[in-house]
Amino acid sequence: MSIVKYTSKDVALMARMMRAEAVGEGKQGMLYVGNVIVNRDKADCLDFGDVRTIREVIFQVQGGNYSFEAVQKGSLFYKRARDVEKRLARKNLNFWRQHPAKYALWYFNPFAAECPPTWYGEPLTGRFKNHCYYEPAAGTCPSVY
Repeated sequence: MSIVKYTSKDVALMARMMRAEAVGEGKQGMLYVGNVIVNRDKADCLDFGDVRTIREVIFQVQGGNYSFEAVQKGSLFYKRARDVEKRLARKNLNFWRQHPAKYALWYFNPFAAECPPTWYGEPLTGRFKNHCYYEPAAGTCPSVY
């Protein structure tokens, strides 16, 4: 059973984003990015109360910019998804979740610096290779958990 509703087009779109954002971090890193995408789709709170599909999550604009940098800057995002990435996306969509991105709604790359303990007021859950992951503060977004 899937966590959120999705189509084959959603799988390909999510797979492209996972690769574009974390291909250098291997399959595990791509799965963590997939966790964030699914969590944003599930979330009915904070910045994500009005996104209800994988496509809306991927192309969400906040503050005049796309939420995922790869949409505007990533040439990898605009290449066809490969089977391996599609399998990873389906794995996320069919309930794969793991720390540090298990409940994360945000991640970023601090470019070799330490992960700040909070990101826009939200607590750090951990780091995997280049990315720091953040989940909503306790009690602010029960739909993610």
